[in-house]
Amino acid sequence: MINKLCKMVSSVFYLGYLPVAPGTMGSFAALFLYYFIHGDRGAIGIAIVSSLVIGFFAAGKAEEAFGEKDPSEVVIDEFAGMLIAVYSLPYTMGYMVGGFLLFRFFDIVKPRPIHELEKLHGGLGIMADDVIAGLYANFILQTVYIINLLCH
Repeated sequence: MINKLCKMVSSVFYLGYLPVAPGTMGSFAALFLYYFIHGDRGAIGIAIVSSLVIGFFAAGKAEEAFGEKDPSEVVIDEFAGMLIAVYSLPYTMGYMVGGFLLFRFFDIVKPRPIHELEKLHGGLGIMADDVIAGLYANFILQTVYIINLLCH
């Protein structure tokens, strides 16, 4: 029973089972949630912390249940990382698209130290690289936002 629950949660209600681009679908699911709670930083913060805490546990258990390291069905890491990427940014299409593209770029390319974090064991290894990818994307977009404020 616990394995089924962990698979359901770690796959973000089975989105990770989609045959094409499951990580991208997990990222889109985060944007879908963001659409509904974008005006409430506290709610977004709670969603981030909740997805991280639940993700560390569920992703690690799902990895055991699937019998492989970082299975493609596990997309709660992309869900959490995408929420981090757009946290505390203006709610505009430009920042949402920018956050999505930058997050997916860092998640796929995995520059240092993202690549090294992916090697960690269990849920930590699954989640940590996406957390950093989200932070990188958010940092770039926060910088763009500040530059825009200073130039206008």
